[in-house]
Amino acid sequence: MTAVLPSAYTVRPPAKEDAQALLELVSDYNTPVIGFADYTLEDAEDQLTEPGFDPSTDGWLVYDGSRLIGYGTVFGKGDHRQLELDLVTTDLAVEAYLFERILGRAAEFARMYGHPSIQLDAVNYQLDAARRDRFAGCGFEPGTTFHRMRIDHAGPVAAPEVPAGVTVRRGAPDEAGQRAGHAVLNESFKGQFGFTPRSFEEWHAAQENFSAFDWSQLTLLELDGEVVAIRSCTSQFVEDENCGYIGRLGVLEKARGKGLAKFLLRDQFALDAAAGRAGTILHVDTNNPTPALGVYLSVGMQPVLVMEVLRREVTA
Repeated sequence: MTAVLPSAYTVRPPAKEDAQALLELVSDYNTPVIGFADYTLEDAEDQLTEPGFDPSTDGWLVYDGSRLIGYGTVFGKGDHRQLELDLVTTDLAVEAYLFERILGRAAEFARMYGHPSIQLDAVNYQLDAARRDRFAGCGFEPGTTFHRMRIDHAGPVAAPEVPAGVTVRRGAPDEAGQRAGHAVLNESFKGQFGFTPRSFEEWHAAQENFSAFDWSQLTLLELDGEVVAIRSCTSQFVEDENCGYIGRLGVLEKARGKGLAKFLLRDQFALDAAAGRAGTILHVDTNNPTPALGVYLSVGMQPVLVMEVLRREVTA
């Protein structure tokens, strides 16, 4: 059955110029659910200009007159075996319409990349039970749960001692350093829920486009002359929470158990505190095959928000 919008509604692809309207739409949706917007204008602009996102085929804005009332996208990385959707609206007719567009495009991606089926993921705040139930009605099932972890900095934080034999490389302005970080990222996150390896070129383009990131925020650890760990930070939580953010923290399997992850965490806490940040934030998959959650708890971080990943298989 095809979802039909009221005749007064119009649909068009999104553009970067729609970022402010998108911010207002997302803020109006999120605030009643979690108490704050959890989204910024820069977030909207980055999402609308992400390399690999084609707004003409992969995004939809729904208007009632001049008022934006619905937004939907589908986005893939790497081999597109896993796709991510974003869907924001309070209008159930619009939600049904956007679901059809997203599912149809997901099936097209599966055919384009030669997959019999793909996994389509959606992030949902655990507090938003009504949305979870609506997604379940569209065939989505629980995939995993992410905790947003935070530690507050009331004053200066002592810098940790560098582990024996380890060299710290702060920043990666050159291609060699960037390629080394990319390789560690792909290897250390291999097999984790929702992680899709990307080519260096695709990953590099995404980093360059991300307004909250610059290469000075990438830290690498060397052991015996080999890069074995990476910490990639951004300023995406500075505007709304005055917090530093650890976007990725990965250690090669052969270098685990040496305290490298804890060093990278405590080192960032010290840097954020010195910069006047109120705290440091990161996200962790509670089903992570590594003991990441325990590591974060052990250094004083605490969960402050829970998000679910809902997953559905889409056939070609």
